[in-house]
Amino acid sequence: MHPATPAAPAETAAPAETVGSSVPVGTDAPPLPEPLVGPAFGSYDADDVRWLLTDLGDVELEAPAHEREATLQGGTANYAESLPIEYQPTAEYQALYEEALLRSATRVATAVGVVTDLALAARAEAPVFVSLARAGTPVGILMRRWAREVRGVDAPHLTMSIVRGVGLDPVALRWLAREHDPARVVFVDGWTGKGAITRELTEALDAFAASDGVRFGDDLAVLADPGRCASTWGTRDDFLIPSACLNSTVSGLVSRTVYNRRIIGPGDFHGGKFYADLAAADVSRAFVDEVSSRFAAVVEEVDGLVTQAAGDPDRAAGPTWAGWEAVERISVEQGIHDVNLVKPGVGETTRVLLRRVPWKVLVRADAVDEVQHVLLLASQRGVPVEVVDELPYSCVGLIHPVHTAGATGADGRAVRAADAGAVSGAGVTPGDGVVPGAGVTPGDGQDAR
Repeated sequence: MHPATPAAPAETAAPAETVGSSVPVGTDAPPLPEPLVGPAFGSYDADDVRWLLTDLGDVELEAPAHEREATLQGGTANYAESLPIEYQPTAEYQALYEEALLRSATRVATAVGVVTDLALAARAEAPVFVSLARAGTPVGILMRRWAREVRGVDAPHLTMSIVRGVGLDPVALRWLAREHDPARVVFVDGWTGKGAITRELTEALDAFAASDGVRFGDDLAVLADPGRCASTWGTRDDFLIPSACLNSTVSGLVSRTVYNRRIIGPGDFHGGKFYADLAAADVSRAFVDEVSSRFAAVVEEVDGLVTQAAGDPDRAAGPTWAGWEAVERISVEQGIHDVNLVKPGVGETTRVLLRRVPWKVLVRADAVDEVQHVLLLASQRGVPVEVVDELPYSCVGLIHPVHTAGATGADGRAVRAADAGAVSGAGVTPGDGVVPGAGVTPGDGQDAR
């Protein structure tokens, strides 16, 4: 439906075969779009990732937060039908990102090694990494690099869309089923919060199995699993993954994924935009290169952690969903009474501050030094920060429909104040534990700059 962007060379399809649950794919499969690659789409090298997306570069989709939220407030639009305007970091914030990268690159490399080795073992050393764009995309690239550079396994890596309330892109799943054995596919994301995407993944794959007769495994692999809801993880520490600090400029200059039926046809992949005009601020390849450069130094530690994992009762027990339980408790304690408005973990809190109109941020007392970028963003946006002692995450971002008419619920649509249980006197009263310099969001709750 849009001018074609040069596609990646198609992999040689095997003769018609049986995959999943006895559905023949291959020579008789209907025509499907082909993946996009850099540099025509995205700033990553073509060898690092192929994008199962439709190029929407010619479509105007961005709008200020208050305009998007006014549309969402009517309950007729999904958050993925439009795009927020990309946040451009200040020099101070960019410096915090660089500092965070230097501080945690080795820690990230270790988690990459652990999760990749476990995924290799789970797929008989022949996985196909399918990351969930866009937070999962740099992680998928790092997993591909670890598999190839450290273990000598050339594992394909593709990235695709998942939308809350819509699910996984079925056209992308059909492409994957045509080109690869679904039993080899490992879905990859960056981190877990309360587990909403984990649940969305399972529901979407169940629906695809029912509609197309092909079964993919739903054992999500993530770099960090503080929500305790993933099957395969590198660590369960809620630490800052530097790629969570930025938007497109650390994700191949590609937008959040878009699913809007006015522009995405039934035979199209979900969409995305390539922000080539932001190239001067792009650190996407620099991020994965920096982490990859630490691989050799962490191999021995990774080997030890993977050996321990085999007898780890915590891993054997599987997901406990403890994060979801914590979110339910926080939603009650904060008078919100809707888990969709509680965004736990450093990654999700960062997203709230970058993309939404936040109400409040909670920070665990012993994690203040680890989340300086969160404190800076909160200060820039005039969002109060409360330091608390008992918190299972490093920090938690809170959205309230009293302040944010367009806060989205589980179906990706607006959560109205009446639905969530509006709190009388929901304004913020700074007091003990509020970080100096953070205040009440002014005016309509938009960026105070």
